[in-house]
Amino acid sequence: QAQLVESGGGLVQAGGSLKLSCVASNTVFSINAMAWYRQAPGKARELVAHITSGGTTVYADSVKGRFTISRDNAKDTVFLLMSDLKPEDTAVYYCNAEPKYGRPYWGQGTQVTVSS
Repeated sequence: QAQLVESGGGLVQAGGSLKLSCVASNTVFSINAMAWYRQAPGKARELVAHITSGGTTVYADSVKGRFTISRDNAKDTVFLLMSDLKPEDTAVYYCNAEPKYGRPYWGQGTQVTVSS
């Protein structure tokens, strides 16, 4: 069974940085795009950043210029470098991977808390 495992969340002061990592394992099919989503309390889950296997990226307007998504295709790993963090970035961050066939995989989520 495919599994995504996130790491790197935690508590940071406003203006600080964190780097999230997500490793996909036991995947049957190759991974196409990978992405990070987040969900704050009382809000819907939203796309933060997306990256294709070719390296094309898309960012939510709220994180452009502050967050950078990258990936290691050989290791089925995706990263999210978050800089200049703001209290409104506080959320559970979820990793997402789109296999060549079948439904997307989701990680269990990692908490990011930014204090003011």
